[in-house]
This record gives sequence, C-alpha cells and structure tokens, in this order.
Amino acid sequence: MKRARLIYNPTSGRELIRKRLPDILDIMEQAGYETSCFATKGEGDATREAERAAARGFDCIVAAGGDGTLYEVVNGLAGKKSRPKLGIIPSGTSNDFARAIGLNKSLDRCCQIIAKGKTKKIDLGRINGRYFINIAGGGALTDLTYEVPSKLKTMLGQLAYYLKGIEKLAFLHPTHMRIETREGVKVDEEITLFLIANSRAVGGFDRLAPKADLSDGKLDCLVLKKTNLADLIRLATLAIRGDHVKDSHLLYFQTDYLRITSQDERNVLLNLDGELGGELPCECQALPGHIEIFVP
Repeated sequence: MKRARLIYNPTSGRELIRKRLPDILDIMEQAGYETSCFATKGEGDATREAERAAARGFDCIVAAGGDGTLYEVVNGLAGKKSRPKLGIIPSGTSNDFARAIGLNKSLDRCCQIIAKGKTKKIDLGRINGRYFINIAGGGALTDLTYEVPSKLKTMLGQLAYYLKGIEKLAFLHPTHMRIETREGVKVDEEITLFLIANSRAVGGFDRLAPKADLSDGKLDCLVLKKTNLADLIRLATLAIRGDHVKDSHLLYFQTDYLRITSQDERNVLLNLDGELGGELPCECQALPGHIEIFVP
C-alpha cells in the first residue's frame, strides 16, 4: 500500500482542516494510501516534517493550509534527490498557487483530485538557496503578506491585505536596483517593485503574469519603474484585465536566470510565496520540472 503524509496547519481557514480531518483520512484511505498526519505548531515545522517524510520514503505528501504551509513544505522537498508527489488542500487567505492550478476551497474536491492520481511536473524558482512555487518579489508593497497579523487575515481574509496596502500607498519609496539576465535584459534605475512569477495568479490577480506557464522552464518577471500613486492605482485597475503589461511604467520579460542588486543603502527585503526570504542581492534560477503535483 502507498503511504501518504498529511502536513496541516490546524489554525488555517478557521480550523477547517482540523475539523474535517476524519473525512480527509477516509478519502485518502479509500484511494489506497496508508495515511498519517502531522499538525504544525510553529514556523519551520512543515519544512522539517516534509524533509523527514521524504527521507522516510513516503509516496505522497499533502500540504493542507495556506500559502505559508505550502511554501514550507516545498522548501522541505525541493532540495531532496527523491521527492514525493505533492498534494495541495488550500485553506488559507489567498491560496494563489492553488487557484492557478484550478483548485478551490472545496476540501472534498481537493481530496478527490489527489485520490484520482493525475499529476504534472512543474517548475520551481530558487533564490539564494530558498525555493518558491508561485511568486517572489521585492520593493514597496511586497512586505504586506508578513506585515498583516494572522488574526486579521483570519477575520477579514483578502480584505486584510487591501486595507494594509491602502495604508502603505502614501509611503512608497522606489529603490535604485540593477537587474541582469543571461538574455541581455538589463535594468539600472529606480524601481518601485519587482515580481518574479511562476504562475499567472498572484496577489488576488488572475492575470498578473499573463504569459506564465508552470512547465516552460521560465520565470515571468515584472518590473515596476518609479511611479506615482495615481499611476500605481491605474496599473492595478489594468492588471485585473491583464492589460498592465503594455504600460510604459512596467517591464515584462521571461528568463531562467536573473541577478538583482540594490544600488542604494536601503535594505530591500525579499518575499517568497508570502514569506520573508532574506534580502538583496539575490540570484534567481528556474528549476524545470522540479516537483510533481496532483492536478485536476
């Protein structure tokens, strides 16, 4: 019998996973998986447990929780030579990556997708020894995800990010950065923010990186040049339709490698899948087909 390890955040999504744990285990057992579970209690727990599960030869690891739980599980698996297949049960605030591959918050449907067994190999991104499955970024506004208190996210959901964003809009400060790729793309100017996307769905926008493909061996980069508040709001409106990439304030390109450095004294923090991922300088690389996930 195949073995599965369920790594779940018991507080995510108003404790939905904890409440429905017997249902999840029942579906997995019916699908032929001998399933055990692990509840995270603090930062890094999901990463360490994913590492242990991979070392113990589990066939499947299921990440049940929000984007932070998924990020930690991915970082526990990505550096291993033998990586179990990855299932996802989203129950967080934004669930960007889950939405990108066609998953919703229906726990039963997500479990059935894992049970049916259809998988796909997808790319990952690696920055300074850390991995991301959906998005990396730096500059103004990218620190929202770890600035919003967890209790506020639980109460208000995605609205919590918007409220925090509005609060920060008046204090946007561009940073002089240098961005270089193997293809010859070079940016050397003041930048409001940069995003490195693996999928199309980022930050609640379903077409933020409209050309992104999870299996093309490339990362989609969006660089927002120095801009004012009015232009930023206009760009956000365009991004809903995917028309923002045509704007002169935005540079959009694809690459499998880039290096970014700050030319100012100000530290630029990195955000990897909504979690704090160090600071500039950084080297970012696409890892083609690096992990196998269950998909609809």
